[in-house]
Amino acid sequence: MTKLTLGSYPHMLGFEELERLLERTAKSSEGYPPFNIEQTSDYAYRITLAVAGFCEGDLAITVEDRQLVIRGRQRDDGADRVYLHRGIAARQFQRSFVLADGVEVGEAVLENGLLHVDLTLSRPEAVVQTIQIRKG
Repeated sequence: MTKLTLGSYPHMLGFEELERLLERTAKSSEGYPPFNIEQTSDYAYRITLAVAGFCEGDLAITVEDRQLVIRGRQRDDGADRVYLHRGIAARQFQRSFVLADGVEVGEAVLENGLLHVDLTLSRPEAVVQTIQIRKG
């Protein structure tokens, strides 16, 4: 079966970067931690991650190359504890979300084991441009 690419459509110019972003997003499909994405208004979104057991110091949020990256790493305090059963995972994670042009990351709030990250989409004004034709 032949793989269709955006470059194979002659009327779609300059979308190669979008295709790379889609491929990169498809590769990061790990399921931990679980998350929700909700639309809070016409131009605002909220990503909520279930990060029970993590404190503010264990979490890092960065924007790298149009990607929102959320990382978590718990400090290992297991040296002074003896577990008879350890069913709560203390593993690190990294979640990435590709951001469109115009999406800005707002505040992040950690409450009740949930990390909320607010996003806003700024809509640029529609511009109509007339191109002059000159004789060759």
